[in-house]
Amino acid sequence: MSKIKIMTDSASDISIENEKKYEIHVVPFKMSMGDKSYTSRVDFDNEKFYKMMDEYDGIPLTSQITAFEFAENYKELYNAGYTDVIYVSINSKGSATYNNSVMAVEQFYEEVPEAKGKFRIINIDGKGYTGGYGYAVVEAAKKAQKGASVAEIETFIRDWVDNCVIFFGMYSLQYAKKSGRIPAAAAFVGEIMGLRPVSRIQHNQITTEAKVRGDKALIPKIIELTAGEQIPKTPYCIVYGNDTEVRDEMVQAMTKKLGYPPADCYQIGSEIAVNAGPKVIGVILKSQNK
Repeated sequence: MSKIKIMTDSASDISIENEKKYEIHVVPFKMSMGDKSYTSRVDFDNEKFYKMMDEYDGIPLTSQITAFEFAENYKELYNAGYTDVIYVSINSKGSATYNNSVMAVEQFYEEVPEAKGKFRIINIDGKGYTGGYGYAVVEAAKKAQKGASVAEIETFIRDWVDNCVIFFGMYSLQYAKKSGRIPAAAAFVGEIMGLRPVSRIQHNQITTEAKVRGDKALIPKIIELTAGEQIPKTPYCIVYGNDTEVRDEMVQAMTKKLGYPPADCYQIGSEIAVNAGPKVIGVILKSQNK
């Protein structure tokens, strides 16, 4: 009989409550600030991280999860009696983490040859960030608890990540400039003119979908883009940073526009905030445009 474990990394931004409730195995990223190193979800929660980031003048750096770390996690789950592990990762174009998870499979079987034929590892590229694949992870874990097969769960996850879009707005370009995600000159001009970019995250790519002038125009533009692209009546989620008032404003506006509330809200953690900044807002949706 199958015993399935759903596994992800901490950049999925699933809540601690969902991690525990649905018994999701989360592999944490590590981050450094100067000469100090931290482990996400171990050394800090989101609230503490935002405070740390605000007090730090430099650029926090995140490191990929190594093949060795993945192999150790596979061993842990194999020894716990699981027959199948489905790992859903951060965007493979933005981090070497997915490739490391794949490399670790061969390493694991070399070190634990008796697991061959008894322990299956499925690695899935989440193709995005934060709740873009975090939502698929949580729903997959629910299905596993209800007795769904590996094939059913894998099909669901791949369908979601293949068709998922995030429209994502930043209220400041400061952090994107610091991290190099936006050239310094472009960020300077954008700040002077009060421009706020709305990004599209889809198929391992981040592109600029629109630019609006001023903070108040961000939410209406994201709602407009969402309404024009979402498959009607499908679940959607809100992604936000450290400003819960902005989150609530988006929840109310989206609920009014679509007639039903979001399936969940995902607060970005350290892995995304170091590049986007603490004040962001966005919508995660299933797109009708493949």
